[in-house]
Amino acid sequence: MKRINIFIICLAAVMWSCEDFLTITPETNLSTATFFQTEADFQQAVNAAYAPMRNIVNDRMWLLSEMRSDNTMYARNILFGATEQQEDLSDHALPEADGITTNVHVLNQYRLDYLIIARTNQILTTIDAVEFNQQSKNNIKGQALFLRAYAYYELVRYFPHAPLHLNPVTTRDQAALPLSSHQELYAQIISDAQEAIPLLPNKANQDLGRVTSGAARMLLADIYITQNRWAEAETLLREIVDSGQYQLIPEFENVFSETSGNKNNIESVFEVQFLEGPEGLQGNFLYQFMPRPISPNELRPITQTSNTEPLDGQGNNVPTPDIIEAFEEGDERLDVSIGYVDLLGSLRENKTYPYIKKYAKPHSLHNIHGMNWPIYRYAEVLLFLAEALNEQGNSGEAATYLNMVRNRAGLENTTASSQTDMREAIFRERRVELAFENKRWFDLTRTDRYMEVITDFGQRARNDPMRYYYPSGATFRNHAFSNITKYYALPAAEAEITPHF
Repeated sequence: MKRINIFIICLAAVMWSCEDFLTITPETNLSTATFFQTEADFQQAVNAAYAPMRNIVNDRMWLLSEMRSDNTMYARNILFGATEQQEDLSDHALPEADGITTNVHVLNQYRLDYLIIARTNQILTTIDAVEFNQQSKNNIKGQALFLRAYAYYELVRYFPHAPLHLNPVTTRDQAALPLSSHQELYAQIISDAQEAIPLLPNKANQDLGRVTSGAARMLLADIYITQNRWAEAETLLREIVDSGQYQLIPEFENVFSETSGNKNNIESVFEVQFLEGPEGLQGNFLYQFMPRPISPNELRPITQTSNTEPLDGQGNNVPTPDIIEAFEEGDERLDVSIGYVDLLGSLRENKTYPYIKKYAKPHSLHNIHGMNWPIYRYAEVLLFLAEALNEQGNSGEAATYLNMVRNRAGLENTTASSQTDMREAIFRERRVELAFENKRWFDLTRTDRYMEVITDFGQRARNDPMRYYYPSGATFRNHAFSNITKYYALPAAEAEITPHF
């Protein structure tokens, strides 16, 4: 009996001492328990947090914002079955019920933003516990804070409310958080952006393509502009101007990225990085923006590829007559921003279509290119500063910054002098300077002009469908422009896994 008792005691001791040894993570699998150990691990993790932005700007953002505005539209090709999910976005005919929608583009945008948030949460909740160079740690942490703030800023502008995740989700219950209000979401966005600014290096001291203190200031200024916090926005924008890190490039045609050159230039505050090649980092947004059907001979002068192939299907993000007419006579930006192509296969009597030209740079392979996508440019810094000054009653100084942008475009100084006239002049200037950069819809919503502008736009389009690229006898659907809303309904697929939608 004594031997048995001794054996039981020894076995219990062994089991107790081995508890930590038995609770292990398989060494062949990456996990938070084994991965976040070194500076290189965190660098890899923040690289992964940037990655969803390529999908957002290449495939989603222009659908949910620019094509939602009066700048571009879905060009119906009646030879091809309708892609209703895209047409619903362009025509403001999105079906929804009980605050949710089945539109796949809304769902994918939502999930991509939360993918950024999930990856940055993993960084931000583990980085302080790991010892490595403090300057590098600050940089990585600042990038993660910026990216989380940016993702939530997208969500808060697309949706009336959203879950606020600030920690990694490890269980199903944690994934289904209650919906947070705009006030709660904005408080976190502002906190993240404010914390990021002092952690990030300026443009001169940051690796190309990564966010900088200037980019974080611009994000925060953008948020303050949206909230009409003019004085706070002015302070940040002046800091960007006074930094000496940015300038307007003299020729507007030289502003935008080529497939392998002119990236992150002196005017760029932040842009999403693409790379032409086999690494899987390429884009194809130029092709998605082409009117259709377009033959190889019609497409080749635009792309200058040697293996050009035809593009069938529907045309997306095709410039409207309204944006073309918004450019003043003599504005050099018009020919840089918009080109024209004759589509012999079109059923329209007028076979000439406009296309977005500012991103049309020569590249090597069909449907693959490396042009970067601009998120913030110095020209927008100047226009935001003009707006912030004007809204505080300083229209004279506002004109100085507005005219810098106008003069670069070959235009004379603005004639606006009153606050009201200056407000309209800045609003119009933003439209043409930033055309096709996914700014117009957010300008319409933040100024509460979306209902009036889109209602009028829809009426013009329905009254004259041929002018808006429909062939004779074809027209918009009966329910087009019947659901003009400031925000999107939440995605139905997400509603299936949470009780809070």
